[in-house]
Amino acid sequence: MSDDPLPKPQPKEIDEKLALQLKHLAEDATLKGQPYGEERCDNCLFYLNPDENISYCWHPKLRILVGGPWWCQWWEKVEE
Repeated sequence: MSDDPLPKPQPKEIDEKLALQLKHLAEDATLKGQPYGEERCDNCLFYLNPDENISYCWHPKLRILVGGPWWCQWWEKVEE
């Protein structure tokens, strides 16, 4: 086993590309990290697993993991 220190992790080109894509997606979706009144991802129709803190949003314009308390402009009430 070597005593050489491990190199400091650096983002790769793909990480920067994905970060930029997600930034644009968040801007386009008005994706926010906090609820909008009572509207939040975990009570939205498109939130796949409402019992989870983080779940997949299957809205056709997003299709990403989101947090339960987040919100976006495409929030839609779950029909009971």
